[in-house]
Amino acid sequence: MSGENELAFIGLGGMGAGMALCLREAGFPLVVHNRTAAKTVPLAEAGARVAASAGDAGRDASIVLLSLSDEAAVEQVLFGELSGRLRPGALVVDTSTVSPAYSADASERLAGTGARRIEACVIGNPPMARAGQLRIFTAGRPEDVDGAREVLEALAQDMVHVGPAGSACGLKLSFNLLLGNQIAALAEAAQLAVSAGVDRDLFFTTIAKSGFSSPALAFRAELMRTRRYEPPAFRSTLMEKDLRLAVAGAAAHDLELPVTAGVAERFGAAIRAGDGDKDAASIAELRTPVR
Repeated sequence: MSGENELAFIGLGGMGAGMALCLREAGFPLVVHNRTAAKTVPLAEAGARVAASAGDAGRDASIVLLSLSDEAAVEQVLFGELSGRLRPGALVVDTSTVSPAYSADASERLAGTGARRIEACVIGNPPMARAGQLRIFTAGRPEDVDGAREVLEALAQDMVHVGPAGSACGLKLSFNLLLGNQIAALAEAAQLAVSAGVDRDLFFTTIAKSGFSSPALAFRAELMRTRRYEPPAFRSTLMEKDLRLAVAGAAAHDLELPVTAGVAERFGAAIRAGDGDKDAASIAELRTPVR
């Protein structure tokens, strides 16, 4: 299974692997690449072709999907490994969470090479990615989004076109700002309750059933209650990265996000404590003694 009808998928972390498997199960011919080769095994077993490099994966594909951890990784793959390898008119569908400014710049630079790029920022977790139940925010030229619609609809329960390049990343970071702040507040609330003598399990059970809850909060409350932080639905390192992108992006527009800046510091402390690859809910285990 090779040739110009293949989709290329580069980056098989938790979300990327889920999306790639979903596309294979939907019948799309797929070539995949991941820096850690072991993560390609489930895709190979599902019938995807494994490429030895990102350049080889993207060489013949009309649509190349990226699911990468940060701007440095996108830069390396898109303007390094894929440089000169994309076919004329190829469409890059970037699901990576980067800053709006970087995203707009990347789209402009890629257009100068004869290829095209759209944002497809995803909301959900790895099981939702595998089940095709993500919410997807797109940005870029509407005609380019239409060119990837069949692929994106296989992954999504809902799609919203936000606007020009950068706007979907801005919306995604706003969502992750809310998520990160809620997780940190939930962790602190639990510590306060337990310090007052409240049973820890009782706290998480009652908060999940209360009017203060939401599907996202209830999900993290259960992870905290059971202390089950691996495999992660959203790694602490990625949460900290997104919160810092939000703070920096706001500062570029003369806005201050003091609450979010403080929460980013808390996630930074969790990373320094060795919990960076655990779910963001592991911040519940972080203790800061009174000085």
